[in-house]
Amino acid sequence: MKTSCKEIQLDGAPVIEMKAGGYLAIIAPTVGSNVARLRDCNNKIEILRYHKKKPITKLTANPCTYGMPTLYLPNRLSHGVLKVSDATYQFPVNEGMFQNFIHGFLHTRNYEVVEAKVDGDKAIVKTCYEYNDKDLFFEYYPVSFKSELEFVLDEEGLHYSFTLTNTSDKQMPYGVCNHTSFAAPNVKGSNPRDIRLKLPVVKRLPVNFRQLPIPPYKKELSAYDENYANGTAHMIKFPINNDMYEIDSMDVDGKAFHGALITDAATGKRICYEVDEAFKFFIVWNDRGTKDYYCPEPMSWMIDAPNLDLPAEKTGYVELNPGQSKTVTERIYTLV
Repeated sequence: MKTSCKEIQLDGAPVIEMKAGGYLAIIAPTVGSNVARLRDCNNKIEILRYHKKKPITKLTANPCTYGMPTLYLPNRLSHGVLKVSDATYQFPVNEGMFQNFIHGFLHTRNYEVVEAKVDGDKAIVKTCYEYNDKDLFFEYYPVSFKSELEFVLDEEGLHYSFTLTNTSDKQMPYGVCNHTSFAAPNVKGSNPRDIRLKLPVVKRLPVNFRQLPIPPYKKELSAYDENYANGTAHMIKFPINNDMYEIDSMDVDGKAFHGALITDAATGKRICYEVDEAFKFFIVWNDRGTKDYYCPEPMSWMIDAPNLDLPAEKTGYVELNPGQSKTVTERIYTLV
């Protein structure tokens, strides 16, 4: 495969197609710079959920359940309330059933492509979105910032970098999540029931019927939870509804690894979802387990972290001062 990086039209929309190291990636800048597709071409592994006939139409209609969307802010805020050290903001409730605000807004924005190039054996894409008073959501959240994403594709997989910079004169809460949707099955002809997920879980974080954290906030692992730790957790054919955990690191082939390990039990083919240690928490969700995907979601803070009466070191809550930046990184690759 020749290394390339170029704009193409896909399903009527401009996207950036990246090819390098045996991998193919498609970045959709008009839909939050979502990684609309990621494929290991050499080993014929479709890593992320991707609709081949109408990929951008489906992604635009369901930006959290295709590809790899970047969410700001993570998961849910109870009653749409966001408490910051210098202000309280009221967001519109968009999860009416539970009276929460969910998934933020950044994953739907139209990003500018700053750079798309080949550098040796690497394909590189950089995108940027300036959030300010031109954005309709500014009415609810008048805190300007810059969002920058960088994607590098090479023989080691897809390297992802996400930077937020506070360009306002206010305090800015910093919480990041990826609602990453993995394909099921990911190998043609394989059985989705053979997919197993391993996570280095250390504590379960219980939630109520509104999917919000409840006391005691952290619980010891049950036999069910140990399936994640052991790598025997099934992802398809039964419902997983927001299993939330605090995670540590684990060993993968003799190396320290922080993230999720996905294995096709029948073929032994593995997908590694390695994330920055800033991601202290993971949520697992599979849309009732009846679809062609499932979502292990890394989060830098717990659900509703800004509103919890808990120390920031326990919830992962962070604020950026005016002018301050923070970056997180991830990598997705295969082991066969």
